[in-house]
Amino acid sequence: MRLRSDIYVSALIRRVFAAGGFAAVERKGMDQAGAIFVRRRGRDGLETIYAPAPQSLVDEDAAGDRLFEIRLDQVEAAEVDALISRELKWDSDLWVLEIEMDAVGDLLPLAKA
Repeated sequence: MRLRSDIYVSALIRRVFAAGGFAAVERKGMDQAGAIFVRRRGRDGLETIYAPAPQSLVDEDAAGDRLFEIRLDQVEAAEVDALISRELKWDSDLWVLEIEMDAVGDLLPLAKA
């Protein structure tokens, strides 16, 4: 069984603050099952967006876990805004969590390509 989106985001915010970063919900989606996008802003002003990994990259063992993929890496904020706008046309109940820290480390489980 998969953890609700609102609980997952809340726990992720706590972990970011515990690691010395800053986090804020930029867009609140559906509490139970909204897709979660994580927007990481670096000190240099460039951003990386982590999106839900496609189901083809999810192991059968990790079927209930959330996995992310890097959709855009070290780009200007306008590119991330454009990607989020496109995603909102397909899924209007998604979450956007913005974090400010240099590296995500092990905060987000990344899918293996």
